[in-house]
Amino acid sequence: MKNVFALLLCLLLLPSCSKFLEEYTTDQRYATNTNDLEQLMIGEAFINNVTFSIYSQATMSDLTGESSVFAPWLHVMDDDSETFVADQVETSQATPLYMFSGFHNWSQLPSVNILNTAWEETAWRKLYKRIGSLNAILYQATRIADSSSQNVQLNHIRGEAYFLRGYYYFMLQNIYGAPYRTSTAATDGGVPVKVSEKIDDKYFSRDNNQKVYDQIIADLNQAATYLDGYNPDNNIRVGIAAVKVLLSRVYLYTEQYDKVVATLKDFETMGYSLTDLNQFIQGSNFNYRTSGEAIFTMGANVTPAVFMDDSLSAWNGDDNRVSAFKASDNLMDTYDTADLRRNAFFDRSTKNKAFLPRKYRSWTTYNDVAQVSDIFYLRYSEVILNRAEALAMLGSDGEAKTELQNLRAKRFRNATADQVPSSNEALVDFIRAERRRELCFEGQRWFDLRRYEVNSKYPLPASFAIKHPVYNYDASSNSYSLAGYYVLNSFAQDAAAWQVPIPDYAITFNQGSLTNPVRPVRQIQPF
Repeated sequence: MKNVFALLLCLLLLPSCSKFLEEYTTDQRYATNTNDLEQLMIGEAFINNVTFSIYSQATMSDLTGESSVFAPWLHVMDDDSETFVADQVETSQATPLYMFSGFHNWSQLPSVNILNTAWEETAWRKLYKRIGSLNAILYQATRIADSSSQNVQLNHIRGEAYFLRGYYYFMLQNIYGAPYRTSTAATDGGVPVKVSEKIDDKYFSRDNNQKVYDQIIADLNQAATYLDGYNPDNNIRVGIAAVKVLLSRVYLYTEQYDKVVATLKDFETMGYSLTDLNQFIQGSNFNYRTSGEAIFTMGANVTPAVFMDDSLSAWNGDDNRVSAFKASDNLMDTYDTADLRRNAFFDRSTKNKAFLPRKYRSWTTYNDVAQVSDIFYLRYSEVILNRAEALAMLGSDGEAKTELQNLRAKRFRNATADQVPSSNEALVDFIRAERRRELCFEGQRWFDLRRYEVNSKYPLPASFAIKHPVYNYDASSNSYSLAGYYVLNSFAQDAAAWQVPIPDYAITFNQGSLTNPVRPVRQIQPF
């Protein structure tokens, strides 16, 4: 443990972690055995499970630093969310709406609040900091393996490290990089890739999409080798099941559909099962760690702090008052009356009866140590949806329908196969719609829309757009009226806004070698 503490102290004494792609020296062998590496994995590699407060509308007062939640704005850029307002909240309050309106409205500078004050967006820094740790851990693991006999614990550590590095590059690429297009992946701008433990005396620029995804796939394949046949006895550590799910997702994004099917072959032998919503008890958690669907999770669940109730507390004035987000009408209208997910996945707000995502907990019970993440969460239903989409894209419509029906039987009252369309394109659209309804508010919709936009076989229509309503407040009547919409057009028309700008601190540190596509100034469109 002295070695572990020495290395941790060394990490803390290095230059500020705000520097881009900061790396940790491995010149001195502070971690000398697998137990040391295990401690470093736990402390430095995983996304931490932070706590937060929901006692007022100002839930986003701390967005920077290691103790802040990871990318809570990821939920508000797609078509599953829209503004939720009631009464007037002072603009000085760090409410979800006031802090994230730039992300919600795809503005030129999204990390600027309603008062036009910039705040530091930290997802980039957090992910690259952990990648630096993982590079050092993998290097040291190789040295330990070379100087001693192989052991099972070291294999698990290396497998987890490769999985996490692949996962983090996947997140970075789908937040800050261009969507993956098969025809232009070798030239489209991705994110910088660094897998060496050495500190490079150079500035970094964007690598192309193909290089990024090749690295992700290589890391996940390495993870599969080290974790072959292994699943831990909990889902906060990584096993072969988690690797297979994420790898199948990456193959889906890169349109390697045959590899999706091959990766998930015999997955059912691992013992995961779907929750039958026909037996669901209203008010209980749908997502929880010991669920038969839960495969892997890390980090906090921030949805209660972004999609807030409109009656937190009468004593501080937060009664029939809210400045946040809710589930969009566009999403809620897609649920059939026989779809049991409408009640299992959502609650109604206290006063205005707006739909709020509540797959896990609510604003009254949000800091549970056994919670599942709303972003870093893998579960069994994605296995079925990934496989169904891949099969449909390969033209195996019958098998795709069978997969889909296995899911729908657990999600609907009296789901029948004749409700599934027969033509191939309609079937793909149907699977995409089921994916939206099933995986909403789990950090996947924005990424899915990006890949649908550029899909080589069935891209979204040129007319596709996301419309987020904007409201004007009238003080005399204490009411809101619709002013119009902010609109995100298709990727062909609005490409720059389909990726989040790399933060200024990374661009500054790299002396301008990192660049962002220029987003247009966005104006409110009339309704």
